[in-house]
Amino acid sequence: MNVTGITKSGGSWKDPSPATLIDAKIAALTDWRGEVLAKVRKLIREADPGIVETVKWRKPSNPSGLPVWERDGIVCTGETYKDKVKLTFDKGALLDDPTWLFNAGLDGNRRRAIDIFEGDKVDAKALTALVRAAVKVNLGKKRK
Repeated sequence: MNVTGITKSGGSWKDPSPATLIDAKIAALTDWRGEVLAKVRKLIREADPGIVETVKWRKPSNPSGLPVWERDGIVCTGETYKDKVKLTFDKGALLDDPTWLFNAGLDGNRRRAIDIFEGDKVDAKALTALVRAAVKVNLGKKRK
């Protein structure tokens, strides 16, 4: 499988699962960013068993797309840049952040982000709480 994740199976082309695409993206990141993305992915998935992994915005300039974690809407996305891993919470402005994990996108009306740089420690407990709060916001919108 290449970075796009598209494989040939039984004579026909097959688009892989989102989990396979995210696995390939992490494997292609052979530095600290792959380790960080793998760690936050694990924490996100453990925070709520109903979270579904998807991959969005695949295009020629980004064939592996963007990892997205959803539960009744987007919870967060995981982007990688040369100098950071960025977790963007779609409704982050609605979330309490008592430990000040959000350090980017603070002036937006909707989204908030966590930029994780090389050497930064991920506060597992605080990230888990943010993910659960984001899920709660998504689930709450359905009841209204």
